[in-house]
Amino acid sequence: MKRQWYATPYALWMLLFTIVPLLFVVYYAFSDGNGGFTTVNFLRILQPGYLPVLLTSLKLALYCTVICLLIGYPTAYFLASRDFSANKILVVLILLPMWMNFLLRTYAMMTILENNGLINTLFEKLGLPKVQFIGTEGAVLLGMVYNFLPFMVLPVYTALKKVDGGIIEAAEDLGANPLRVVTRVVVPQSIPGVVSGITMVFMPAVTTFAITRLLSNGMIYLAGDMIEEYFITVNNRPAGSGISLVMLILMLISTLLLRMLNPDKEGGRA
Repeated sequence: MKRQWYATPYALWMLLFTIVPLLFVVYYAFSDGNGGFTTVNFLRILQPGYLPVLLTSLKLALYCTVICLLIGYPTAYFLASRDFSANKILVVLILLPMWMNFLLRTYAMMTILENNGLINTLFEKLGLPKVQFIGTEGAVLLGMVYNFLPFMVLPVYTALKKVDGGIIEAAEDLGANPLRVVTRVVVPQSIPGVVSGITMVFMPAVTTFAITRLLSNGMIYLAGDMIEEYFITVNNRPAGSGISLVMLILMLISTLLLRMLNPDKEGGRA
């Protein structure tokens, strides 16, 4: 038996649950509901009432990605350090939240941020006024970072673990200080992990709807909420498919731009 046949179950799964649904989305995106061709659904997102929603979604997703990178890269670097012996334990701790259902994690964040939650209870005991977290962009952004941070840490950690220690030692022997070693040797070699992490955080963040539904009380309305409303509430599949296709194209463009940073899928030169 040829080795390629081992991938047949996966290929069938991808065909049935990824390719076929995507073809239906493309079909509905250019359909007027009666089988006729139209571009109204595709261009709907550019209308004045929809464009601010798209821009807000992109803004929060960008903020989430930047914050995850700023927190995740030092964390991954610390875990991948040769002098750190407990890295496997902390990696498991980072993975633990991912073993829990996405909605449960978001509900847990609600209990922390709500008016009678953990933070406001602490403020009250300290004699400080309560702060309204739920219903703000900050709460939604915090929920995004909390849910998607592991998707940044793990790819960067994997890339850093593959960095050849001999190169680092050679740089140190040649007189490079620790900062120069990090910026000229470690960071270029970890670019594949950074690109993967950015992709894995930005894509779900820009289309999320459960986080906004739970942490904003309907005050924040993003592209994912719009798509979910058209498919579930309004039952307008062509409109929902059109917006979904626009978001898919935007994510593909962003992915291609990121891949340009590492066209050969290799680390940068030391």
